[in-house]
Amino acid sequence: MSAASSPAGFTVSSAWLAEHLDDPGMSVVDASWYLPAQKRDARAEYEAGHIPRAVFFDHDLVVEPGSSLPHTLPKPEVFATHAGSMGIATDDTIVVYDGPGLFSAPRAWWMFRVMGARKVYVLEGGIDGWKAEGRFVTAKPTKVAACLFEVDFAEDRVATLAKMRDVVADATSQIADARPPGRFAGTEPEPRAGVRSGHMPGAKSVPAMALSVGGKLLPTDRLRAAFEAAGIDLDRPVITSCGSGITAAVVTLALESLGHRDNRLYDGSWTQWGGLPDTPVVTGKD
Repeated sequence: MSAASSPAGFTVSSAWLAEHLDDPGMSVVDASWYLPAQKRDARAEYEAGHIPRAVFFDHDLVVEPGSSLPHTLPKPEVFATHAGSMGIATDDTIVVYDGPGLFSAPRAWWMFRVMGARKVYVLEGGIDGWKAEGRFVTAKPTKVAACLFEVDFAEDRVATLAKMRDVVADATSQIADARPPGRFAGTEPEPRAGVRSGHMPGAKSVPAMALSVGGKLLPTDRLRAAFEAAGIDLDRPVITSCGSGITAAVVTLALESLGHRDNRLYDGSWTQWGGLPDTPVVTGKD
């Protein structure tokens, strides 16, 4: 089967997806996930109405079994089992979406890419935008034919706790923190019990929600300006971080869209760092 034609960049419009929805080799993934404060049930919304062909990607299930952290990247073989059970192959054209457009979908986009898929895209505007445009959704279960997902794990795109300790100690990479400014500064509490407020020494605040409008990435010039205003040098390595590894991928998506390739995502993110007793934490805007 021939794959769907590949668009430029890492995002696709609803019009593009609607046109290519029936292409051979197309996989559509609902990767919606919400914080408790958002009061949305991702799976219930999927079951009530999703984009045709979409399968549900559960961020709380596609994780490393037994991890004490909420969204630990699974081992390659574990991810391959999940992806294959969803009927997704490595060489498929994979379009991932969430509710508002750029919240949790980039995390699944990053996971598929770090596990070896190359034609992975995020749907601009999410399913909220899809519905607002009057496009068709269905509650009919998607028929899935399990397949083999062949992993080619890019381990160098994942930052571990040990790596972050070295980075903080030696400032070998820049750290872009995607959490809201109040949590970064330590003026607002973390949503998870036992996790300190503040940020890693040397980290820069790059709120994920400031990189998009209407569920779409900002235009290139505004994206570049946002990173520069945050103190991020796009000619140097960057490690992205957030609360649990979800919205850090929004920053990763923005970096990649600007052509920045020397980046990693800190998978444990602030839940790991702020939950340990011996990691340095600072407060304030800088």
